Amino acid sequence: MSFTPDTALDLLFPEELIPQHVRDELPPELHIRPLASTDYERGHLSVLSILTQTPDVGAAAWTSQFHALNSAPGTYYILVIVSRETDRIVGTGGVFIERKFLRGLGRVGHIEDIAVAREMQGKKLGLRIIEALTYISENAGCYKTILNCSDANTPFYEKCGYEKRENEMAKYAIGRERTPRL
Repeated sequence: MSFTPDTALDLLFPEELIPQHVRDELPPELHIRPLASTDYERGHLSVLSILTQTPDVGAAAWTSQFHALNSAPGTYYILVIVSRETDRIVGTGGVFIERKFLRGLGRVGHIEDIAVAREMQGKKLGLRIIEALTYISENAGCYKTILNCSDANTPFYEKCGYEKRENEMAKYAIGRERTPRL
């Protein structure tokens, strides 16, 4: 499959929001851009499966989810790193912007789902994704950008400039493998 230029894609957000310094730090055979409506075919779910259960929901459902995210402009920013050689996704991550009533109607960026294909790990792609997402969050006016991670991943995020604060709590719905569609 030949590399698809950004101009030929339906992107989740304007590519200009990704900082040039992050683009410049990537190896020339890789390209960072917003998630595209056709990225199901480029292996987006395959890369995400490194993190947790990621059942194949099919192209139609994946595309429907993309359009749902796209219908909330200024909220969801999902990035992908694509191999120029194969046009396949090798890394991804996202930040969503939460609007608050406190701190003068402040905003908080929540970084989620940072994943790099196993064969591409150790090449600072995760760092580049975090740098780009943090930049997007800060430029969206967020007073802080937060993320959850395992203890094993804490040193990586500390290298990215994040510090350990507070605690995370979670309650998973018993017997629910996926979120019901509303």
